[in-house]
Amino acid sequence: MPATRLATHRVEKPWGRHQLWGAFAEAPADGAPIGEIWFQAPGDAAPDLLIKYLFTSERLSVQVHPDDAQARARGLPRGKDECWLILDADADSTIALGTKQSVDRETLRSAALDGSIEDLLDWKPVRAGDFFYSASGTVHAIGKGITLIEVQQNSETTYRLYDYGRPRELHLDDGIAVADARPYTPQAAPGRIAQGRSILVEGPKFVLERLGSGSRTLTHPEGASGWLIPIAGKGQADDLNFHAGQCLLLEGRVQLEGEAGCDLLLAYPGTRRNNTI
Repeated sequence: MPATRLATHRVEKPWGRHQLWGAFAEAPADGAPIGEIWFQAPGDAAPDLLIKYLFTSERLSVQVHPDDAQARARGLPRGKDECWLILDADADSTIALGTKQSVDRETLRSAALDGSIEDLLDWKPVRAGDFFYSASGTVHAIGKGITLIEVQQNSETTYRLYDYGRPRELHLDDGIAVADARPYTPQAAPGRIAQGRSILVEGPKFVLERLGSGSRTLTHPEGASGWLIPIAGKGQADDLNFHAGQCLLLEGRVQLEGEAGCDLLLAYPGTRRNNTI
């Protein structure tokens, strides 16, 4: 089937929330807070990309991810580049990306051990509509009061460097070995290339497009998939209806109809944008 609606999986996190965003039902008040909602591929499939929503009430740990080569050296299928589209944020919400200045490994280790790593990081204020690409090796931390969509390579390999005194395991040796502790440089992207079509990410691990309303034909090469993430509005992919808060897996040739006010993300693996849209 060219278009498949993916199942949602709610993940409980101590830093999550009971009040979620938009179309998502609130978590029960007497239950654990929800920190993430994942969209799962059918069966035991392990596709190249993973789509998540995140809902934060506290700062997440300071962490770093390996690149493909570093991950494969450990017997893992891939590293982890990721990006975030901010949907909602408190007035004082921040995200840490990179360090204020380049830091050597011993300094980074010492700072992680004594907590001064918080001061080394570049905490950037965020608001709805902001977009960030975090390449593997980037030392980062997502702050409190944020709702975002995360598009990432499908890997959960995370090395935790610091966790604000919370009693969770750290991975200092692994994390320091892969960390590229220097100031963050935003990734260049083409931006708006046509009416209702912008390119937010163009490689190296995946492409992310933002699409508006209207009619389009999407064609994915044989064996390749795309992920359609409706942010707002509703529409149809072939004969399958969709609305905000869902995620569709697309294969082959798909006729996309986005109603007025539709705001969509389209993600797919690769280094070049699809020219058959």
